[in-house]
Amino acid sequence: MADMTIEARPGQPPLEHLMPVEPAIVIGAGAAGLAAAHALIKAGVQTVILEKETRLGEPWHRRHRQLHLNTHRDLSALPGAAYPAGTPAFPGREAVIHHMNAFTDSNRLPVRFGVAVEDITLKSDHWAVRTSVGQLLARNVIIATGRDRQPFIPDWKGMPDFAGRIIHSAEFGDARDYAGKKVLVVGAGNSGFDALNHMAGVKTAAIWLSARGGPAILPKRIFRIAVHRLSPLMARLPLWMADAVIAGTQRLVFGDLTKFGLPAAPLGGASRLTTDYTAIAADDGAIGAIKAGKITVVPAIREFTRDGVVLANGNVIHPDIVIAATGYRTDLEAMVGKLGVLDARGVPLFNGGEGNPALPGLWFTGMRPSIRGCFANAAILAKAIAKRIAGTAGATAASR
Repeated sequence: MADMTIEARPGQPPLEHLMPVEPAIVIGAGAAGLAAAHALIKAGVQTVILEKETRLGEPWHRRHRQLHLNTHRDLSALPGAAYPAGTPAFPGREAVIHHMNAFTDSNRLPVRFGVAVEDITLKSDHWAVRTSVGQLLARNVIIATGRDRQPFIPDWKGMPDFAGRIIHSAEFGDARDYAGKKVLVVGAGNSGFDALNHMAGVKTAAIWLSARGGPAILPKRIFRIAVHRLSPLMARLPLWMADAVIAGTQRLVFGDLTKFGLPAAPLGGASRLTTDYTAIAADDGAIGAIKAGKITVVPAIREFTRDGVVLANGNVIHPDIVIAATGYRTDLEAMVGKLGVLDARGVPLFNGGEGNPALPGLWFTGMRPSIRGCFANAAILAKAIAKRIAGTAGATAASR
């Protein structure tokens, strides 16, 4: 794509006023961005999608082949779409990638690939969007780059001296690669249990789970019922009631996990979604492996040495590989940090149909976990944003 910036002649003021102003630009072509663009176009708002990668679903392409959604296929489809017959109840990586591409093609969504957004600036009644290929202008900018944009690993003391491997859970790879290895998983959240679920069926030399706080964890199924199918009902409950249902189900299915070394959860599962954005973990074999002694729960990390890891209780273990299931960051500081719209962890202060009157036309979507799952929540947020933008556009036109 050619450079989109219009250059002024020497001695003349910038010709920005001659550039076309797009009604809406969506940044990011993941599930949230595609759903937002679909809703906007359906509402009559002309929309452009900017995607820095060269293909859809790039984060999915980079993840391990065993990866499956923890959300049921009926609640994991983009608006008006469905997975093909025969798709497993919990779709795998390839099925999700195919679904995103099919949705984009069937709806003819205008995705511009290879365009990275570097900065956005408010210019009176529109936004200037500086990209890797030039500048665009827009009345509305919807940022849908994802809450899992940048893997985060804490700066543990002694890390550079450690002779083993330290990787983020995003780099998990093939579970069979861990056969015969001593593995430490740090973090008892969704990503940590995903790694443990896969390694539970592999003949490793040892597996440790380092957990500062206990998990909110549910089975994928109770008998033949997919637990996630109840999430729309759970989402309608008050937080305290949803917390109680999650905790009660966890205790009924798994028993008292503190007997096996897991700390008590610091907060209810539904409440943690809204406070520290921690998703509810799904068990698919890990809890059984903990109870059987294949996975040993240990305290938090104090520091690394050349050949080991010192735990908070002073004990030392000697893993070959450390998997940091320690979450992600949005990595939005460069793009919007100057606007004062991010909290201390870099998460936007508003999401979906919420906005900031001082920053009209700026929207975020897909930036927080939901008990419904990312796909179902993307559709809900997309409708809310489209309603706000279409309503504003209509009111503006009527006043002219």
